[in-house]
Amino acid sequence: MRAPGQRVHGFISIGNGGFSLPATIVRGEKPGKTALITAGIHAGEYVGIQSAVELGRDLKIEKMTGTVIIVKVVAREEFENRHGSLCRATGENLNRLFPGKKEGTTYEKLAYAVVEELQKVADFYIDLHSGDDYEKLTPYVYYAGKAAPEVMKISRQMAEQVDVPYMVKSEVSSGGSYNYAASCGIPSVLLERGGMGAWETEEVRSMKRDVRSILRFLGIYDGHRSMRKYYPLNVTDVQYQSASYTGLWYPQKKAGDLFTEGEILGYVKDYEDNILETCTSYGDGVILYQTGSLQVIKDGPMVAYGRISYEEDDRKEKIAAYWTKRSDSFPGAEKSRIT
Repeated sequence: MRAPGQRVHGFISIGNGGFSLPATIVRGEKPGKTALITAGIHAGEYVGIQSAVELGRDLKIEKMTGTVIIVKVVAREEFENRHGSLCRATGENLNRLFPGKKEGTTYEKLAYAVVEELQKVADFYIDLHSGDDYEKLTPYVYYAGKAAPEVMKISRQMAEQVDVPYMVKSEVSSGGSYNYAASCGIPSVLLERGGMGAWETEEVRSMKRDVRSILRFLGIYDGHRSMRKYYPLNVTDVQYQSASYTGLWYPQKKAGDLFTEGEILGYVKDYEDNILETCTSYGDGVILYQTGSLQVIKDGPMVAYGRISYEEDDRKEKIAAYWTKRSDSFPGAEKSRIT
């Protein structure tokens, strides 16, 4: 462990030297808890990666109590070869393989090393994501829902610090990195912002602000509290609808839109404009993310949505309108887009 009051940039070697990951460790002058922040578990999700890069540079040592470990890209090989979010060799999704295996595929070994050498030194865990290169999403946060009661409580409190309209309680205890960490006693959240193989300055600023808010709540970082008067609405009964056919995808809603039961969310068509599949909602809810590309693949992601928990809570329309307004009114939003 580095001496107090230091910031160290470089690479962390894990998995008996099998993986070298870009990282920054920031240690405050005062002792305290350790927070692990990872990005690039999905290598094509750039808002999280850029946020991690900037957090490593921008977190102020004098405001720190304890230590923050920032791993900027976990799936480094895929990121550096622009291969997207699946393993080049096997097509595996790393965030479905935790806790991994000591002996297995490359990604199974990577997952195992992250658990054994990074998660096990952490008291709290924040995993940074965004929509993949074909996904559009509304900003939201997942928190651990399959863990010890105190871990779930702190995970939800961490999620409540995030300035997004919605939060989702996870219903699994393994597969995902943060899910498994929570099952081992580490309060954990996963943040989602941006998508479509791009990142914007404002999205990165917002994600960094969210991370600082969580660290402040945990007593690891000093700073001014947010002036927000609400916390994210809880979304339950999340439906992850996959396509039944490979075809052309025509969504009828945008990410973040509210809808009622039975509404058509989109169509899959063939090259002659014939409808192969109609995607219809199973209940009232909000679209968390959906495919934003023209094509969908059989058994691949199409749309994900959930039910807002408190249907009588009039905040849902107000918050949805608030986020629509914000996304359209960022100063210089059109000029700041980076692809």
